Amino acid sequence: MLIAQAWSRTLRGESATRAWPWADTWPVARLTVPRLGVEYYVLEGADGSAMAFGPGHVRGTALPGSSGNSVIGGHRDTHLAFLREVKPGDAIVIERADGARLTYRAGRAEVMDRREIWAMEQAGPTRLTLVTCYPFDALRAGGPLRYVLLAFLS
Repeated sequence: MLIAQAWSRTLRGESATRAWPWADTWPVARLTVPRLGVEYYVLEGADGSAMAFGPGHVRGTALPGSSGNSVIGGHRDTHLAFLREVKPGDAIVIERADGARLTYRAGRAEVMDRREIWAMEQAGPTRLTLVTCYPFDALRAGGPLRYVLLAFLS
């Protein structure tokens, strides 16, 4: 509820609107996957404190809905658990802070070692890269593998 209120204020023109006074993150976009009924606010920063409350935008990558590669990370057992159900061609909608909505289409997904960095590269077409730990049903959090889903503007 507090994050949704901060997002509403962001859409009205406030910047870096924190959901509570001591928050070290703020909503930068809203992500929806209509086929799955998924809706999350994307928070700035993909560290543990931000990702406790929602998927996080990786600093240094394009903002969601901007030109370049926007990388969003999240936990496999909460906010990005839906990735296991995304099919190629599924719509992934990003609402930006200016209210514009852009539709991406899910493309390929890969499992990679967490030390690989190709998924963060900014060169190439405008895209959305969603990253979470893998496997989805692992007994222990973390681990060396990441599930990476690429989505491209449609």
